[in-house]
Amino acid sequence: MAYLTDLKRAVGMGSAREGTKRHWSMTKSSVALLILTPFFVFTFGPMLGQPHDAVMAYFARPFPAIVAALMVVTSFMHFKTGVQMLVEDYVHGLAREITIILLTCLSYGAAATGVFAIAKIAL
Repeated sequence: MAYLTDLKRAVGMGSAREGTKRHWSMTKSSVALLILTPFFVFTFGPMLGQPHDAVMAYFARPFPAIVAALMVVTSFMHFKTGVQMLVEDYVHGLAREITIILLTCLSYGAAATGVFAIAKIAL
C-alpha cells in the first residue's frame, strides 16, 4: 500500500491539453480514410494482374496518382497519431520517448517513400 497524498498521485497525470486536438485529428483522418478507401480500392483494384506498362500508364494519369498519394499520406499520418497515443498509454520512461521518435520517423519516412514512388510514376 502506497502512502501517497492525492497531490503526489496526481503530479504528472493531469491534462496535457492535447486530448481534444488529438481526438479531432484522429476523427478527421478516419473520415478522410473512410472516403478515400473506396476510391483507392476502385482505382487500384483494376490494375492487379495487369502488365507493368499498363499499370505505369494508368498511374501516370492525374486522378489515380492523386488518390494513391492522398491515401498514402493520410494513412501514415493516421498511423503516426494512433501509434503515438498507444505508446503514451502503455510504454513508460525513456523507452516511451525513443519509441515515439522511432515510430514518427518510420511513419514520415514511409509516407515520403510512397509519395516519391507515386510521383516518379506520375511524372
